[in-house]
Amino acid sequence: MSESVDLVQAPHAKILIAIATYNEIENLPGLVETIFRTVPRVDILVVDDHSPDGTGRWVLEASQSQARLHAMIRTDQRGLGTAVMAALKYAIEHDYDYVVNMDADFSHPVEAINKMIECCQEFHHDVVIGSRYGSGGRIVGWSLKRRFMSWGINTFARWAFGLPTRDNSGAFRCYSVEMLRKIDFDKIVSRGYSFFEEVLYRLKQLNARMYEVPITFTDRTKGKSKINKKETFTALWILTTFGLGFRK
Repeated sequence: MSESVDLVQAPHAKILIAIATYNEIENLPGLVETIFRTVPRVDILVVDDHSPDGTGRWVLEASQSQARLHAMIRTDQRGLGTAVMAALKYAIEHDYDYVVNMDADFSHPVEAINKMIECCQEFHHDVVIGSRYGSGGRIVGWSLKRRFMSWGINTFARWAFGLPTRDNSGAFRCYSVEMLRKIDFDKIVSRGYSFFEEVLYRLKQLNARMYEVPITFTDRTKGKSKINKKETFTALWILTTFGLGFRK
C-alpha cells in the first residue's frame, strides 16, 4: 500500500466525500462503487436536488445496506452552490476532519483523492484543488470554445478575488473542516457555479493555505452537463461585482 493510502486510512482521520447530483443515475452507482474500492474507509454524502431520473431514490435505497453512504434529498431548493454548501455544513456538523467535493460524472479522477487528502494531512494545507490548469494538469474531451471560456472565467476570478490559484472554478477539492468552521456561510451570496470561486475568496480572507494538485479532467460520457448560459452569466456578474468592490 502506498504512503498516501496509509495516510488516508489513518484511524484518526474522518473523511467525507461529498457529491452534489441532479439526474446522475447513469453515473452515480458506478462512481460510489469506485470510491469505496479506492478509498474504502471514507463516508460518502450525496446531496440530490430531487432528481426526476431516480438518482435520489437510488441513494436512499443503497444507503440502507451501505452504512458509509448517506443521502440528503432536497425538495425545497435547487442549485449547485447551495448543494455544495449544504455538504460542507454537514461535514462541520458531523465532525469530519476533511471533506472532498467532486462531481458525479467521472470527470474527476477518483485515484487523485488520496494525494489531495495527503496534502492536507501531511503538509497542513487548508484547501487542496484538483487542478486542470496547474503544472501537469490536462483537459480531455472539451472543445476549443469551452476551453477558452473556462480559462477566461478562471483568469477573471484570479483578478476579481485576488486568488493565488489557477483553477478556481473546478469543483474537485479537499477542504480542512477545521478551516471551514471559520467561514461565515451567511455572507456567501453565490447560489450557482460562482460558489466555487467565492468560497476560495472567503478562505483567502481567513489566510487559508491553498495548494493545487494536477489532474486530468475528462469530460462526461454519460448524462448531460447542467451548466447553461444563464448560469454562466450569473457567475460572471457575481464575480464582476466582487471585482469592482460592490461586495465584500
